Amino acid sequence: MTGRLFLIVGPSGAGKDTVIAGAMAQMAPEDDVILARRIITRPLHPGGAENHVPVTPEAFARLRAAGAFALDWESHGLHYGIGLEVRSWLAAGMTVIANGSRGALPQARAAFGPALVAIEITARPETLAARLAARGRESAAGIAARLRRSDSLPPVPVDLTIPNDDTPDIAAGRLLAALRQRVMTCA
Repeated sequence: MTGRLFLIVGPSGAGKDTVIAGAMAQMAPEDDVILARRIITRPLHPGGAENHVPVTPEAFARLRAAGAFALDWESHGLHYGIGLEVRSWLAAGMTVIANGSRGALPQARAAFGPALVAIEITARPETLAARLAARGRESAAGIAARLRRSDSLPPVPVDLTIPNDDTPDIAAGRLLAALRQRVMTCA
């Protein structure tokens, strides 16, 4: 039995973590859905939506060299990884959700093949800018750089696009529907 990896991608500020959390809050244990925690070379931010594993760049390099990642990438000067446990979860027929990167999508497609379902969360530029400012992690110049980078990336083929300009509950409901549809049709 093979599970599905729902890799959630989209620009900074689109609300990926918030949408994922909203969908996960509505899942039941019998749905067999697991949320993969990313390993990131960034400290935890109190009040942030993402619960990741913070590591130093040196520790990340050691983990990569040891083959600890099923998928890893660099973005905005940080390193991100998804652990090898994802492969075991998929082999057990579980549905796995992971916050990914549009830039790493070709690598993810090569690594996971037909088990991968790519979902892009989007938002209008003014929504992205407001959300990035509200996070308080970056200066205005840093936010502008993130938005420019987002605009400069070539479009990536995804299986589903979910706009997130309204309340996060609406986008979370769309993600939940996609998860349930794929879980039921892939079982």
